[in-house]
Amino acid sequence: MIDKIGRRYRIATEEEEARIREGIAKDPDTHELTDEEMAELRPLTEMKRSSGRPKADSTKQPVSIRLSPEVVEYFKAEGPGWQTRIDAVLCEHVKTHQ
Repeated sequence: MIDKIGRRYRIATEEEEARIREGIAKDPDTHELTDEEMAELRPLTEMKRSSGRPKADSTKQPVSIRLSPEVVEYFKAEGPGWQTRIDAVLCEHVKTHQ
């Protein structure tokens, strides 16, 4: 079958559905949703996002910049957040050179 945006998909046969249900029933960490649980489901767009990263006070502007390999290696060696650390160094430079 083909959906509204052109993606192809295949509907499971009755035998496949039975195996799927059997697998769900055997898994202690899950269960097949009841009709009531299904009725309570809402798309993510309708839900309020109460978790995740908070909005930043100021947004950053994406740019492309060419840096020497030594600079990139130095900042990446400290782990994730290397772009933020480069930004902090540049912000400090701007503050001290105005």
